[in-house]
Amino acid sequence: MQQNRTSIDWALFAALTVLWASAYAFTRLAVSQDDPSMGFPPQFIIPMRITAGALVLLVVAAITRQSWPPLSDWKSWLIMAAMGTFGTATPFLLITTAQKTVDSSLAALYVSAAPLFTSILAHIAFHDDYIDRRKALGLIIGFLGVAVLFGPEAIASFGSASVIAQAMCLIATFFYASSSIIARYGRTIPPFVFSAGFLTFGSIATWPLLLFVDVPALTPSTSAIAGLVGLALGPTAIASVVYMILIQRTSATFVSLTGYMIPILSAVIGFLAFRETQSWNAFLAFALILGGVWLAQRQQAGVPVKS
Repeated sequence: MQQNRTSIDWALFAALTVLWASAYAFTRLAVSQDDPSMGFPPQFIIPMRITAGALVLLVVAAITRQSWPPLSDWKSWLIMAAMGTFGTATPFLLITTAQKTVDSSLAALYVSAAPLFTSILAHIAFHDDYIDRRKALGLIIGFLGVAVLFGPEAIASFGSASVIAQAMCLIATFFYASSSIIARYGRTIPPFVFSAGFLTFGSIATWPLLLFVDVPALTPSTSAIAGLVGLALGPTAIASVVYMILIQRTSATFVSLTGYMIPILSAVIGFLAFRETQSWNAFLAFALILGGVWLAQRQQAGVPVKS
């Protein structure tokens, strides 16, 4: 049936976009890209970020008194575990590691390709999100933009640290897209419970990373600490609640469209905060990715939107 987006839907959409866009700047602060000795290693950032977010959501779930699924409902627990491990912890670790050398705005630009992966995964998972010729053309154009984003210099220096970091961003984008698909299967789980559940699973999955961190030797700066706290509260805890509410009100495809605005906002934040600028191929790549996503997601006239 036709879905009309309300002002509340768009307000949630805007809030989620801002929260997610801020994650890249917070991550740059946390890893202290300019002086790594004053920052945190990814193996410390990810467990702390997700654990802090999980604690906040567990409190929210308790206050709202939303019911947890019974232990016998193994499907719900499996969905939360998959969301926490593959849709949260894995991409967080990949992006954070990449941002030791990749600018925040460039990392966000890669994530703009998430709707392309979402279209492919939705075609496989759901009967109402099939890929027709128009979507296929959009996917081709979008992924051409991803190729341009790597640029000729990446091909020439294949295997370098920069290329590997960019590849990690792209792989993380795939996992981000998978989270939209996984979350759709969890629509029957109360949103605060779902958020608390998958963040709890995600945090547990990352705790072993702390074994590789010499915590007493860490000498983080004030900005690095602020970045870590910001990551835990904004793009993790608060964003998870907004994300689950929005995806239950709308659809995985609609939520994935945050990819349109996140690179733009991240570029603005990156320029204002860190004076980050990108090369010509980044702008061309974004235009191609954006055009491909628009073509792949655009609804034909008179055709109802399904979810």
